[in-house]
Amino acid sequence: MADFGFRLTGRTALVTGSARGLGLEMARGLAAADARVILNGRDPKALSGTAGMLRDEGLTVEAAPFDVTDAAAARRALDAIGPVDVLVNNVGRRDRRGMDALPAPDLIRLFETNVAASYALSRWVAQGLAQRNRPGRIINVSSVIGRLGRAGDVAYSVVKAALDGLTRTLAAELGPHAITVNSVAPGTFATEANAALVADDDFARWLRTRTALGRWGRPEEIAGLVVFLAGDAASFITGQTIAVDGGLSSTF
Repeated sequence: MADFGFRLTGRTALVTGSARGLGLEMARGLAAADARVILNGRDPKALSGTAGMLRDEGLTVEAAPFDVTDAAAARRALDAIGPVDVLVNNVGRRDRRGMDALPAPDLIRLFETNVAASYALSRWVAQGLAQRNRPGRIINVSSVIGRLGRAGDVAYSVVKAALDGLTRTLAAELGPHAITVNSVAPGTFATEANAALVADDDFARWLRTRTALGRWGRPEEIAGLVVFLAGDAASFITGQTIAVDGGLSSTF
């Protein structure tokens, strides 16, 4: 019977972009569920500090510093990590410019980080799972912006919509191998990256009326869904984009 206690004992999870913010909270949640968690980021010093902090909390984590857009480095890292059961594609860049200011080459660069790199890692992890005849989980971190349009932020909407499309396609491709692929779509979370908006009283007033819960999301509130999707309880869920947004995408 499936373990609905949401334990991930014996599974290895790689979380890209997990030195801080939502990636850190996802990694913390997976490790708290007893997974062996591999942290990733481009800054070895920052990653080492995060790993030390989580180890001090009694969690099993390791650090794998590499740039997800560097295919050779990513491949070497995966070989060193060993078999991966759960991949969380969390790395993402943002360029808050509108159509008039954003040239096509800059959009392509964001696509490479947010979509192409996620595809490459997913492909390698899925191949390893299939070779071992093991079920697995791929979780892409999208955004509610992937379903919505926002003037002045064209690239993010485009790449997150593409990531949701990748999720559906990979779910269809990998279903025969018992590998599920889903997207988690965060809304407005009070992370370091959003510090300026968190301090903006006008934005806070807008948020109170625009979301059903009327507040910012706390970073730790992203972890529960990721742990659920990584475990046995979610074994029949695939190809889905699930919003964690306090009702932002469903409130009119």
